[in-house]
Amino acid sequence: MKLTDLTIAQAKNLLSKREISAVELTRAYIDNMEKYKGLNAFITETPEIALSQARVADENIAHDKARFLEGIPMAIKDLFCTKGVRTTASSKMLENFIPEYESTVSEKLLNAGITMLGKTSLDEFAMGSTNLTSYFGEVKNPYKRNGEDLVPGGSSGGSASAVASGQAMAATGSDTGGSIRQPSSFCGLVGIKPTYGRASRYGIVAFASSLDVPGVIARTVEDNALLLNVISGQDDKDPTTAPRAVPDFTKVLGESIKGLKIGIPTEYKSDKLNPEVQKLWDERAKELESLGAEVVEVSLPLTKFSLPVYYIIAPAEASSNLARYDGVKYGYRTKSPFHSLDEMYELTRTEGFGAEVKKRLLIGSTILTEEFYERSYLKALKTRRLICNDFDEVFKKVDVILTPSTTGAAFSKNDSLSPLDVYLNDIYTVGASLAGLPAISIPVGYDKNGLPLGLQVIGKRFDEETIFKFAHHIEAISKFDNTPSKVMGE
Repeated sequence: MKLTDLTIAQAKNLLSKREISAVELTRAYIDNMEKYKGLNAFITETPEIALSQARVADENIAHDKARFLEGIPMAIKDLFCTKGVRTTASSKMLENFIPEYESTVSEKLLNAGITMLGKTSLDEFAMGSTNLTSYFGEVKNPYKRNGEDLVPGGSSGGSASAVASGQAMAATGSDTGGSIRQPSSFCGLVGIKPTYGRASRYGIVAFASSLDVPGVIARTVEDNALLLNVISGQDDKDPTTAPRAVPDFTKVLGESIKGLKIGIPTEYKSDKLNPEVQKLWDERAKELESLGAEVVEVSLPLTKFSLPVYYIIAPAEASSNLARYDGVKYGYRTKSPFHSLDEMYELTRTEGFGAEVKKRLLIGSTILTEEFYERSYLKALKTRRLICNDFDEVFKKVDVILTPSTTGAAFSKNDSLSPLDVYLNDIYTVGASLAGLPAISIPVGYDKNGLPLGLQVIGKRFDEETIFKFAHHIEAISKFDNTPSKVMGE
């Protein structure tokens, strides 16, 4: 087996036995980063940093001082601030920004012993579901459709593309409305968005503060559990993190699901859903039933309002968060001549933000005006509360909810899709985001073009253990082969 085909669990075992070294493992990924540069998964590569960290890892292993993730090569989404390493949020506005502090999530991973390969691309300021809006160019999905390039999904598309192609063993992601789960589904990977408040948002460039959740993308459920063990926990720097103990999420893997109940929402059986996804959804539900789980049809009647509510709340919060980018203290400042402070603001923001970000900021600013605040923004907040209540009622009857991750497989930028069609890719993910629930996407099969399709398991707040339990069984049933050498046809 190639080194870049190892899972985190396998690599940890081989490193601890000293059958491989952290340096040779890291070099294998650096070689792939060069080999697959055409996917444009990375904005900033840090091979020297990674090799330096790998040498420290080998020393620690040699002296029996190995940390939990000692020598594991990872990529960091370029939304997480990394001290001394450029952090851009894929925007011209932050093209040359070098933070003087470390995000809590990346700090925990570094303290656990990872080697940092670089910073991965995303949709600008995490606004998008295609990874076509990055100032640093489009990211490509390692999978192709009859030779045609496809989007990797977004906003964590760079992270997903890097992991699927063997340029990183795993990567961080952030999920506002599906930005971990959707690219994971498009690239045949496992990606988890934990409960809002399970992991710290400190040091993550903000998009929508009540929705942003850090998470991880890897190839297996076990690897996701290992990583979530590390990044979870209360953080004094983020008052929205919950004062809850972090269990060992790997301990539930393989446990029986006999007697547990799975909810299948009737409203999720949309005419927008690809029949191939529907077939896999039905099959996996029956197979889980054969393992002793009970399948229950449930109703989430306010699901139909999830997308409009999301696209009111998220732009409104973004317009507030991104108001700080004005060319005064840091970030891009216009090079064009200006004659007043207001003109400098206007030129800086016009030149510094891309089209998708401008569109959302204009929508958000409009929503927060006196004219629209009560009839749009406040109404959306009230509806969000009702959506949360819907989930709460369903979870009185079931332990998890099983749904598709996306309506279908990855698409091409050349497909005749309207902006609304692209936004509809989040139809199955935004509900859990609005309710702050944990959710995981698992690859379960392929469509007729050989492209990955995923299912999503949604759980109760802070009950990641149960969704990991179900996800592990789904993974075992599906036997999906996402080894990078297979994906890349090596």
